[in-house]
Amino acid sequence: MTQPIVSPQWLEQQLDANNDIIVLDASIEFQIPLEPEKDKNGVIPGAQRFDYDNVFCDPDSSLPHMMPTEARFNELASKLGLTENSTIVVYDNSGTYASPRAWWMLKAMGLSEVYVLSGGLPAWKTAGYDCDEDYSIGAPTSPSLSLDQHYFLSAEQVLTYSEKQNAHIVDARSLARFKGEVKEPREGVRSGHIPNSVCLPFAELINNGTLKPLEDLARLYSAISASKREHMVFSCGSGVTACILALGAYICGYHNLSVYDGSWTEWGQRVDLPVEK
Repeated sequence: MTQPIVSPQWLEQQLDANNDIIVLDASIEFQIPLEPEKDKNGVIPGAQRFDYDNVFCDPDSSLPHMMPTEARFNELASKLGLTENSTIVVYDNSGTYASPRAWWMLKAMGLSEVYVLSGGLPAWKTAGYDCDEDYSIGAPTSPSLSLDQHYFLSAEQVLTYSEKQNAHIVDARSLARFKGEVKEPREGVRSGHIPNSVCLPFAELINNGTLKPLEDLARLYSAISASKREHMVFSCGSGVTACILALGAYICGYHNLSVYDGSWTEWGQRVDLPVEK
């Protein structure tokens, strides 16, 4: 498949045929702005937990769910039974909100066959499919995955792009937050946005928990960049909904993409970094 989105029907057929699919639940406890109520009853059959809030993250960082080191990721991936050739489907328990971050992390580690379940667990249940009560445990492996540094950028790299204006910096937060018209939800974080960035609220990409059709997404991204070769850097509150924008851009054929991992949680609290309103 060329597109990174799969339907509940497709996944059910693969599981029913006993195809070698690894299913990962990437739900998070944090309530994403405008996210529907999380469905915490049951998991997709055979699913394992991919907790990037508390496990698949950098434990030494003061910032939330930062991408772990290559070594840590491989160590944790081995417990899930991942290999370089794994076919993986990620989902979350509210729609298509937290799962794109897991998709982006796995892509960053060189895994090519990674897909997002459209609509997540709610869509799976709406389709009438059964759930398990608890997670499965994978057979241990010894993966040797390599982190592509282009996927996740530091504040210093984003600052350079901002100053030189040689990449499109796209903010997934609401327009009110982008303009600094409302207080940031995290204490000690300034209001405003990265200089020379533009706002594309992630909510504009989603309808009833799933991404909008390709033609609707394409209009949003073509307004930012007519060329699909130009570099796009996505930011948000803490690096989660930025990955929704990355997913949408990827679907539309933009492949020179990066995510600012620390996002506004880092930028807004670092007084050495410039802010616009």
